[in-house]
Amino acid sequence: MANSDSISQVDRALKGLRSLVMSGEFEPNKRLPEVAISERLGLSRTPLRQAMDRLVAEGLLQRIETGGCRVASFTIEDIHDAIEMRGVVEGTAARLAAERGADPVLLTEGERILDALDQALSRAGGMDFDAYVQLNAQFHDLLARLPGSPLIEREVRRVSRLPLASPSSFLQEQEVVPDFQASLMRAQSQHRAILAAIRSREGARAEALAREHARLARINLEHLSKADPSVTRRVPGLSLVSG
Repeated sequence: MANSDSISQVDRALKGLRSLVMSGEFEPNKRLPEVAISERLGLSRTPLRQAMDRLVAEGLLQRIETGGCRVASFTIEDIHDAIEMRGVVEGTAARLAAERGADPVLLTEGERILDALDQALSRAGGMDFDAYVQLNAQFHDLLARLPGSPLIEREVRRVSRLPLASPSSFLQEQEVVPDFQASLMRAQSQHRAILAAIRSREGARAEALAREHARLARINLEHLSKADPSVTRRVPGLSLVSG
């Protein structure tokens, strides 16, 4: 059995390597320099290679026939498909939570998160954008837990790791989106509608709302794809999109 230290080393390698890949540190189609990455992360090559295996499974890296890995590249259509897949899986989670009846404790937690999101959006002196990003991630994590199914929870989290499919993927540079605060308000309205449908045991409505909510990411992607390159370079993962 692996000890906790070895697991933490792999976790550190995974987090560090994913960050480097998503920030565009490596040129597409070129072999990753394992020695340099190990030195940069302060880790041995064993946990690094385990992290590379994970990122291959997630689709961020590709195996090279001669050995090693390279960074994958994606088309806009690939990202659309990834976002659509997240909507399908999150929609399924919302429907099952409604049909089965979600844990009241989790529903109360969801209301707390939504209240905090309201406060972040309406803070005096301007919205608390950092708080919004964090709370948005918490809400989507809760959505994965609401059906009470470890399998559904795992699949929601897996599909959210698809390139640029995370609920937070396009939040980092929302200020370039016209009327971006209105966009966030719309997202928050959808959050409340999803939770209300789950609480009311309206499975079909909860599923449709969750799928529609995921498509907001496509709208943000379209705006960002037209933005100045100096902006797009600041969005994690956008450098992996070709064309």
